[in-house]
Amino acid sequence: MGAAVSLQNIRKIYNRVPVVTDISFTIDAGEMFGLLGPNGAGKSTTIRMLTTLTKPTAGDIYIGGYDVSRHARQVKERIGVVLQQTSVDMDLSVWENMEFHGKLHHIPKAKRRTAIERWLEYVELAERQNSLVKELSGGMKRRLQLARAMLHQPEILFLDEPTVGLDPQTRRRLWEIIRDLNKQGMTMLLTTHYMEEVEYLCDRIGIMDSGRLIELGTLEDLRRKHGEGLVMKQSGDRWDYIFFPTLEAAKAHLDSQSDRTGMLVRESNLEDIFVELTGRQLD
Repeated sequence: MGAAVSLQNIRKIYNRVPVVTDISFTIDAGEMFGLLGPNGAGKSTTIRMLTTLTKPTAGDIYIGGYDVSRHARQVKERIGVVLQQTSVDMDLSVWENMEFHGKLHHIPKAKRRTAIERWLEYVELAERQNSLVKELSGGMKRRLQLARAMLHQPEILFLDEPTVGLDPQTRRRLWEIIRDLNKQGMTMLLTTHYMEEVEYLCDRIGIMDSGRLIELGTLEDLRRKHGEGLVMKQSGDRWDYIFFPTLEAAKAHLDSQSDRTGMLVRESNLEDIFVELTGRQLD
């Protein structure tokens, strides 16, 4: 399968300050791609460029084969976007929100009704179709945003922290919906503050820091590169981390210590690698 999304040497400068610097990567059709980075890393700016909301200062972005700068309309027809901010109209009903979105995309009436019914059923909101959005829970509002984003049958779905602020049970349900869409062939780009979300959902991961893409690969790639085993040692009120190529090597190091007080061994995870690369936690 070819690339559904392609960024080539992308730069973005605001008021002479570089916000995104020379980013290049592709997302294959049907792939679930996770984009991570601390606050101020340039993730949001990258998403805004990908979704035609702002133009890159330099470089080329192609979505479904279309240049985002020159063919914004064609790009918009092919993408769906779910933002972390609630972007549905609170004073309209669930159905009215879907209807309005369908009309904006010029979906014919009969086809629009069928599509609305399908997607409300899919996100388990069919029984609430006449409810005002302001009466819904946070999780229901987020599911409505997802249904609305899928209404015009996009090829690529951008999910910008789609589960932020939700309780664990609701978050897990959204994970299942997102994963099922991906299994059906939907190409997705996900940004999130939840490491376990990326580990559970994403095929590949890109890590940004200070406007640059500093790491790219599968979780297995990253763990092989930075270390699959970890020795943790308590130092006052903090922990020091030492990476080892394998868990066995980490255990051997621990066994060789005469004093193992405050030390433990475990497998490394994405959060360990993220902190090692960026020097700070995502929050």
